Amino acid sequence: MKITAAVAVAPDRPFELISCDLSDDLAPGEVLVRVEACGICHTDLAVKLQHIPVPLPKILGHEGAGVIERVGPGVVGLSEGDSVLMSFGSCGACGQCQLGAPGYCDEFGMINLFGQRRGGSGLRYRGAELGGYFFAQSAFATHAIATARNVVKIGKDLPLALLAPLGCGIQTGAGAVLNVLSPRPGASIAVFGVGAVGMAAIMAAKLTGCSTIVAVDIRDERLVRARDVGATHTVDGRTSDLAKAVAALGSGRGVDHSIDTTGVPEVVAASIACLRQRGSSAQVAAPPRGTRFPVEASVLVGGGLTVRGVVEGDAVPTIFLPRLVDFFRQGRLPLDKIVSFYPFDKINQAVEDMETGAIVKPVLRMN
Repeated sequence: MKITAAVAVAPDRPFELISCDLSDDLAPGEVLVRVEACGICHTDLAVKLQHIPVPLPKILGHEGAGVIERVGPGVVGLSEGDSVLMSFGSCGACGQCQLGAPGYCDEFGMINLFGQRRGGSGLRYRGAELGGYFFAQSAFATHAIATARNVVKIGKDLPLALLAPLGCGIQTGAGAVLNVLSPRPGASIAVFGVGAVGMAAIMAAKLTGCSTIVAVDIRDERLVRARDVGATHTVDGRTSDLAKAVAALGSGRGVDHSIDTTGVPEVVAASIACLRQRGSSAQVAAPPRGTRFPVEASVLVGGGLTVRGVVEGDAVPTIFLPRLVDFFRQGRLPLDKIVSFYPFDKINQAVEDMETGAIVKPVLRMN
């Protein structure tokens, strides 16, 4: 079938909209989704810029939302016409998947970054196979092939475009707080970097009843918006002795928890050094390979600190995304305060606005 897709051709070239072919052949466990919207995530840009060395050209996009048009053999619980959110893929068979930790699937990189799929990507352009199946979807397109494991059915009354970012960015930030850090009511937390992932972490911290929620960023407009979604304090990330400035907001002894979304070594160090005794930190960024974090041993060991790397919020999408949808229905997940919509053909403008900080979370509408 003919579809329209945005292709990442090279690091120094904009996304190109093309007409290409998507196979009608669905393997067991797969579904065909008519994509209505897709969020743009920094991981998409990291691949396009080759900070993550995945071969190009490739159709990216991994925060898709749409309607199922067809189901493949063996699919249970999903039907034509269902509204779905798309998240990351996993094999379902390895030890990590069997333990309920699909974000740490043995095949995570091959499935999600390299688009490993039986029978190829299913995409062709001018007679040649085109890279796709990114995060088991490649949703920068009008249609995508996904799997029953990485789609989540939601109510038809819900706004698909607004909820599209739940599949990765919002899941990552909210999951790091709700699934990993698990703050007690009244706890303190600092969020370093308040893009979409950081904003989701702030929303989640508010949901848990944290009394002190510190937002750290270098953009004033982001800090203002962070207060809109739940931050109680803000700190300019360029502050000298950043760790000390943040720690002072945790009753002078440091904060109970922190999360870093930047991956910038000195910021990561501050996100750990600002913790109180036996505090915990979640690290969710994916900086370039070879990056090292300068953590002082006496701070880490002497403080009895816990530092966890976190992938996709430690979430099982089919369990966690419905939980986030419930929060949204209750008016407790104010996505409208961070999402900006763009027509599909304005993808490059959306990327530019995200990179300059003019907006927090761009979402493409395919129609």
